[in-house]
Amino acid sequence: MVETAEIYDVVVIGGGPGGYAAALYGASAGLRVAVVEKDKVGGTCLHRGCIPAKEFLETASVFRSVKGAAEFGISAPVEKVDFSISQTRKQKVVDQLWKGLSGLMKGRGITTYEGFGRYLGAGQVQIDQGEIIEGENIILAAGSAPRSIPGFEVGEFVLTSDEVLALNEIPSRVAVIGGGAIGCEFASMMSDMGSEVTIIEAMPQILTGCDKDVADVVVRSFKKRNIQTFVNAAVKGHQPKGDSTTVLFGDDQSVEVDKIIVSVGRRPFSDGLLGPASSVQVDQRGFVLVDEYMRTSEPGVFAIGDLIATPQLAHVGFAEAVLAIKTILGEAALPVDYAKVPWCIYTHPEVAFVGFTEVQAKEAGYDVIVKKDPFGGNSRARIIGETDGVVKVIAERLPDGKAGAILGVHMAGPWVTEQLGQAYLSVNWEATPDEIAQYIQPHPTLSEAFGETVIALTGRGLHVG
Repeated sequence: MVETAEIYDVVVIGGGPGGYAAALYGASAGLRVAVVEKDKVGGTCLHRGCIPAKEFLETASVFRSVKGAAEFGISAPVEKVDFSISQTRKQKVVDQLWKGLSGLMKGRGITTYEGFGRYLGAGQVQIDQGEIIEGENIILAAGSAPRSIPGFEVGEFVLTSDEVLALNEIPSRVAVIGGGAIGCEFASMMSDMGSEVTIIEAMPQILTGCDKDVADVVVRSFKKRNIQTFVNAAVKGHQPKGDSTTVLFGDDQSVEVDKIIVSVGRRPFSDGLLGPASSVQVDQRGFVLVDEYMRTSEPGVFAIGDLIATPQLAHVGFAEAVLAIKTILGEAALPVDYAKVPWCIYTHPEVAFVGFTEVQAKEAGYDVIVKKDPFGGNSRARIIGETDGVVKVIAERLPDGKAGAILGVHMAGPWVTEQLGQAYLSVNWEATPDEIAQYIQPHPTLSEAFGETVIALTGRGLHVG
């Protein structure tokens, strides 16, 4: 038996959103908690993911606003973005959040170990093949890393999200391989800041998984902005020549670019995480297997976040962290309903949704009623000059023909990521349009579009038929 230096109630391997949320929530409950983090607490989301990406998307938004200022009678000539300044601002934002998080964890009495944590089994965690600490409970929250594809290894021309977020200048021509949420965010950002952008997607549409009416809003916006989009197109390789490279894809198609952004998802960071004495089971893709309460196959060991095969969203990691700690404490806890988690995509226009798409609802056996409200009729959207978009609400059709529980809400348009809250509550509380229609929506606001659409589902719409 290896002698251990410290024994904790909970040892968390990984200090990203899931890991630090578990630590903070557990410490608030009086548990003695340790976190082992190989880099900096905050993880990919804070340092190389959500936060840096959204800071750059905000830079793109400001640039877009300044370029369009003449429509409001404001003369503000601007030629380009000094991306190095945006990079400096991004790092300032990240550092401020990191310091705040570090101070919060310290204030809660959480011990943080710097190094690679490996779960050996029997409650023991080894740090950088040296010091061993022990936990009555272990939470695996090691996160994920960008996936790669053969022939597109990271180098002079090929970037993953990690490298994109470290750029100091915007390339003139970019190919984005993968038209999912992250790929489309990068495409939107690069285009707004002056790049010629080409998206290459192997599936039949970009933003697979989004309701088609919502995805089509983004497709039309991309087309107007001259973002070339190829779907049903597999990449075959690229041929560097001088300062550029040519991407080969589809049926003998090609495009010459300065940089290639590979955005084909992320893989669980489970390599080397488990020692031979551990009985934690991992599937063929590297995901740790858990039950609905985040418990692995080894008693006292939990796994959360990108390490398990659930939506790779920071807020899902938060929810899983709370669930794991509640289970450790023996408290009543509800499993996460993954069919009803909120999704936000920060393209221009933004996308936000929760619950079933129209197709999914029908496939699940529901007879549905659907109402849609375009943002073109919304007064606030007209005021700010952002009218591309739609709100789509899907409800169950009851035997009497009236609308029952709201099954899904899907939005594309200005600031819809900030409007999703009431839709999320409606879907998760299985509320009906008759109930939600009684809520007073302030006027003029963008959020009125949701209220108008719900009122229409009652059969007595105002501006929506």
